[in-house]
Amino acid sequence: MSEKMERIRHSASHVMAEAVQALFPEAKFGIGPVIENGFYYDFDLPRPLTPEDLPVIEARMAELIAQDLPFTREEVERDEARRIFAHQPYKLEFIDEIPEERMTIYRQGSFVDLCRGPHVSSTGEIKAFKLLNIAGAYWRGDEKRPMLQRIYGVAFEAQEKLERYLEKLAEAAKRDHRKLGQELDLFSFHEEAGPGLVHWHPRGATVRRIIEDFWIAEHLKRGYEIVYSPHIAKLDLWKMSGHWELYREHLYSPMDVEGQEYLIKPMNCPAHILMYKTKLRSYRELPIRWAELGTVYRYERSGVLHGLTRVRGFTQDDAHIFCRPDQLEDEVVGVMEFAIFMMRTFGFQEYEVLLSTRPERYAGTVEIWEEATETLKRALKRLALPYRVDPGEGVFYGPKIDIRLRDALGRAWQGPTTQVDFNLPERFDVTYIDIDGVAHPVVIVHRTVLGSMERFFACLIEHYAGAFPIWLAPVQAVVIPISDRHLDYAHQVAVELKAEGMRAQADARPERMNLKIRQAQLQKIPYMLIVGDKEVASAVVSVRLRNGEDLGRQNLETFKEIAKAAITQKTS
Repeated sequence: MSEKMERIRHSASHVMAEAVQALFPEAKFGIGPVIENGFYYDFDLPRPLTPEDLPVIEARMAELIAQDLPFTREEVERDEARRIFAHQPYKLEFIDEIPEERMTIYRQGSFVDLCRGPHVSSTGEIKAFKLLNIAGAYWRGDEKRPMLQRIYGVAFEAQEKLERYLEKLAEAAKRDHRKLGQELDLFSFHEEAGPGLVHWHPRGATVRRIIEDFWIAEHLKRGYEIVYSPHIAKLDLWKMSGHWELYREHLYSPMDVEGQEYLIKPMNCPAHILMYKTKLRSYRELPIRWAELGTVYRYERSGVLHGLTRVRGFTQDDAHIFCRPDQLEDEVVGVMEFAIFMMRTFGFQEYEVLLSTRPERYAGTVEIWEEATETLKRALKRLALPYRVDPGEGVFYGPKIDIRLRDALGRAWQGPTTQVDFNLPERFDVTYIDIDGVAHPVVIVHRTVLGSMERFFACLIEHYAGAFPIWLAPVQAVVIPISDRHLDYAHQVAVELKAEGMRAQADARPERMNLKIRQAQLQKIPYMLIVGDKEVASAVVSVRLRNGEDLGRQNLETFKEIAKAAITQKTS
């Protein structure tokens, strides 16, 4: 974001605050920062806002912008600041935390705010803006503090840019995986079961199974072995791993089992370590690559749950590589190549690579962290992958490489991750016997090549707008009879397609043909095979695509070959 756009958006948040103040003179103000493409402001108001309030606030903002009011900066002493904001408790809280005795305020029109700036010179420089939505936000992100009302808006230099952005938002709304998940009958959530817990319907489960089968096959090709581990373990295990100490806010409360405390698992790695330690391992056996589609559970506040992308129970496409230090760089390179192959197979050609470094709370020594980070850098250099450093965003046990996918709208999604760990081997005494006959600690690589199945599925839905490539489509072909007398042939065609391994069905409902075609298109089914008198007589099918294209009549065998080729080649 350019400095100019940052000034415009920050200034727009102040104009919005002034407009809200005009409508609610008793309003209490939180903060109004700049965010990507826009801004927000948090308010404590006498009543809940509704979507109908936004046009009213926008209209008031337009009036203030038309007045071309100047933004003026002032420096004031702490006591003066407290006097100015005497009736603004959230501002007073900030004033008490500022170490300097002098601080800056900004005024425009009737509004004054505690602010470092910068701003544009006057409100007239704000050319194109739009208020988008209202959300709840705990003050300073603390659920024990008051819930404020947050208004989000966007601002751009020109109206054309704003309109393009709003068009993109409208397209994103059409692709929302929560909306499409319901329309395509893929998954659901239920308050009776608890928020953030996914129920996979048959069609969604079909897509998931196809992904998982492909995932397993590709792992086996690359020398991985598949393992399974329990969903609970004694609390002592999580204390030994460091999760209880360093990750406790994301863990569920322990349960009592015959006088022992157990924890539902947040990670798969300790179980894999225990399996590794069941016998002595020689340097000749390494690397050992173990993979598991392991379901884990982590506590997330209800306010941050979001469809499939932020849940409380999810399945990681997890793997752990136990290797010698001299094998580490090669293993990281192999993992990255695997991850890129998987992304491209599923249709993601654009991505961003981030190298996440040591966080404030970490296990192990600085020297170990630096060694691990340098190894990741060398692997990225070998692959000629451009990357940027994401300071302090490593996990508590080691640095990592994250890949963020770019979908069809250019939005970033968290994808594959590769983490180097020298710490858990030390905590659990995970070793191998080297050529010298002495035990040495292994290095563990934690990695995913998709991310969680839930988040990846959400990403797929929105990337393809629900129109999955034919190899992933839960129903690949539907046979639609023109009338009841064509039902037997429709069923025969469906049976033949199933015999070829296709996911096909005959639509025998007592509905009009055109309605069936329309509903099949809405369900994003790749092929619609229409059969009537001429098709029955000639043993052919009339082929329509979900985009409305009519391919005309085709011999059934010809259609099978075309469809099977598309499935094998994993095309759309």
